[in-house]
Amino acid sequence: MKVDIWSDIRCPFCYVGKKNFEKALDQFPNKDEIEVTWHSFQLDPDMKTQPEKNSLEYFSEIKGVPVAQAKEMYSHVYKAGKDAGIEFNFDHQKVANSYRAHLLLQLAATKNLANETEEALFKAQLIDGKNIDDEATLVEIGQSVSLEEEEIKNALNADEFKHAVSQDVMLARQMGINAVPFFVINDKYGVSGAQPSPVFSEVLEKSWEEFSGGDRGLKIIHSGESCDVEGNCD
Repeated sequence: MKVDIWSDIRCPFCYVGKKNFEKALDQFPNKDEIEVTWHSFQLDPDMKTQPEKNSLEYFSEIKGVPVAQAKEMYSHVYKAGKDAGIEFNFDHQKVANSYRAHLLLQLAATKNLANETEEALFKAQLIDGKNIDDEATLVEIGQSVSLEEEEIKNALNADEFKHAVSQDVMLARQMGINAVPFFVINDKYGVSGAQPSPVFSEVLEKSWEEFSGGDRGLKIIHSGESCDVEGNCD
């Protein structure tokens, strides 16, 4: 059964959602039959990387509030992280555009390493205070999950992976997804936000019952001749 997840590395609630979903999945009896696919979704795509600033300073600037107030406004995010076992470090989190990190994720997906790479990128951005728009940092992160330096550097400039990011973003738009994290289970049920683990458990159980009974999500009621996304017309 498929689970598709749209997220951005800069999004703390995406990390919380990942942890809560994984807790539910670990307790799910049929977890070995679940195929998880990570999709790119970029928040603030025009944001300029400013590694000399931390996320609280940046938030303070764009909201026009003092840094101390910005930190207070983040209190619920800190709590959500702690509840999920994450110690967010916004005081040292770099202001970095996430686009190139998504290119790394797309490469990792072709190697069946997307989940490990997603985790490493979340940790780098939200805990370790690394610059996820920096090539050397991305090479280090990629190598930590067994990707090769040359293929990582190539991926950061490859049209193939730029296209894959665009396709994920376009699909999200077509589905009406305008906030992340967003989970789609069995091509049928959408779960928005960093829900508690019991919510994910409930949806997994309901979806599995339907999936095992023959309900494979989206129903195609008419099928005719067509061309696929690669331009093949068979």
